[in-house]
Amino acid sequence: MENGGSTVSAPSSDSREEDVITIETSTSETEPSEMEMAKAETSKPEPYDAEPRKAKQKTAKGRRCRRRHCRQGNFSSFATYFPRVLKQVHTGLSLSRESVNVLDSFVKDMFERIAEEAGRLAHSNKRCTIMTEDIQTSVRLLLPGELGKYATSEATKSVIRYHTCR
Repeated sequence: MENGGSTVSAPSSDSREEDVITIETSTSETEPSEMEMAKAETSKPEPYDAEPRKAKQKTAKGRRCRRRHCRQGNFSSFATYFPRVLKQVHTGLSLSRESVNVLDSFVKDMFERIAEEAGRLAHSNKRCTIMTEDIQTSVRLLLPGELGKYATSEATKSVIRYHTCR
């Protein structure tokens, strides 16, 4: 196509830049035309003109953070204690994963119930601190009959053993 001394040709399909239109003019090489000036302002910089991106440096802190993500944050489980206690009571027995999950949810539920009840008892006695008496009373209230008395006596023995070893 000829338009007043300039030829506009579309690039072939082999070209990577399909949006660029080649413009040939009959003006001198020292003075760029208005079209070339507009094209130069709107075109993207060449790859060698762009600043190279810096690669992220791996630091010791970055590696540590990655390890932390492998662990689950504030997730607490009593699953490590069940095999130890079972070994003391019945040697040679083991627990399935499902039974460990059931026991874990049971222990967490009882812990929450005892803590809530002890908090209510401390609040009713106009204290901000949960005392051992509050926990004993809440265990006796939550566990029925002989089970509450047995749990209280076992807990008392454990506390005494802990203080004597310490």
